[in-house]
Amino acid sequence: MNTPVISSDKKEKSTILVWKIIQILMWLVGVVIVFCLLFYPVLGIHLFWNILIPVAPLLLVVATGLWRNICPMASTALFPRHINISKRIKLTTKHQEVLSLVAIFSLFLIVPLRHIVFNTNGFATAVLILSIGIVAFTMGIIFDWKSGWCSSLCPIHPVEKLYGNKAILKLKNAHCNSCVKCVTPCPDTTLNIQPFSSKKSNYQKISKVLLIGGFPGFIWGWFQVPDYNEIITIENFIESYKLPMVGLFTTSTLFFLLTKILTPKKQLLTNLYSFAAVACYYWFRLPALVGFGMFKTDGMLIDLAPYLPEEMIKGSIIVSSIFFFWWLVLKKQTKKSWLIRPVYKTI
Repeated sequence: MNTPVISSDKKEKSTILVWKIIQILMWLVGVVIVFCLLFYPVLGIHLFWNILIPVAPLLLVVATGLWRNICPMASTALFPRHINISKRIKLTTKHQEVLSLVAIFSLFLIVPLRHIVFNTNGFATAVLILSIGIVAFTMGIIFDWKSGWCSSLCPIHPVEKLYGNKAILKLKNAHCNSCVKCVTPCPDTTLNIQPFSSKKSNYQKISKVLLIGGFPGFIWGWFQVPDYNEIITIENFIESYKLPMVGLFTTSTLFFLLTKILTPKKQLLTNLYSFAAVACYYWFRLPALVGFGMFKTDGMLIDLAPYLPEEMIKGSIIVSSIFFFWWLVLKKQTKKSWLIRPVYKTI
């Protein structure tokens, strides 16, 4: 009678072992990227900015839970908990909301700096990654499980909720072996999690307008700015932030007005803005990767311009836009969470 239980137990341990191996491998990939950024900067920049980062939005759209399981920063943040050196402080709802707003501001602050320094300077990018890793590790030492970093201060987390509300994969939680209700609602295990889907505080209202409303315009504005390879001036800083902020202000203002007019259709509006953001990203990013970008060499992984007809590139970005429109706007909700909730801790 006990055989099925034992068999299930072995299968569970085997599954966890596989996830742990993948997490370690992904963390080592991160180490290799940082090493390359420091000592082989051209290669490191390609690996990080021109391979890993372009794949990330698509992964967040189609398999957010997979990313949540294997993200190297998540492994870094949760390491103190796994080795029992975390203070396990409970993060209050208000503090979580404040940290989430800080995460959004951090995203809008860091991304324009790519044009100034990070896109062309391997050492600076390595320092950025290491600095974020230190912050993530520190949050893991202070706060319990995913509350401090993965579900609050991580600048990518708001984007996870913006893009990942139509999950098709419901995977095992590879980090949490039991649920201690570190955050409410838990983004990993809430069905079809939405950006700021809990009670609407002032912090959340601001975050909602900035992220959902402002993100499409911010992305559009970011792609209108070239990378600066020479001596950086004050004017370069102003130019790097001007168009992204103008775009953010324009689309967030429009979003705010539309939410007042289309109250019954707020979910559709959120889906449309999510689509606009990710489709805009790939509209500009895909051509740039292969040498068809607005600023020839900026963000280029390989120059295929002499070999590919421009019509093929235009076709690929139209196909990608159609896919994201179907996925984020037309496709029905699946009533799934990103990850399976582990058993509640009883002690």
